[in-house]
Amino acid sequence: MIISCNLYIQMQTNTATTVEEPLDLVRLSLDERIYVKLRGDRELHGKLHAFDQHLNMVLGEVEETISEVDENAHSVRKVNRSVPMLFVRGDGVILVSPPSRSA
Repeated sequence: MIISCNLYIQMQTNTATTVEEPLDLVRLSLDERIYVKLRGDRELHGKLHAFDQHLNMVLGEVEETISEVDENAHSVRKVNRSVPMLFVRGDGVILVSPPSRSA
């Protein structure tokens, strides 16, 4: 299935640092490492390069963790992989956490 959407890169010329809408928090995380939790017990840590209003995202230097549950053995196995560049479809996103900011 080919996904067609207009993924745009937010311009960093806008220096406003106020958060008035939820996507403002994501905008302030551009070029920062973020945490993304996805459906299917997947977690991503990566550098946010671009996003759109549907939370489609382009991440770089991604560390992906997949949790596989073995119900017979009552255990959870974690599988890790590194991906240089990844497109994340927004409908699979559960949570986006920006980097922690020091006061």
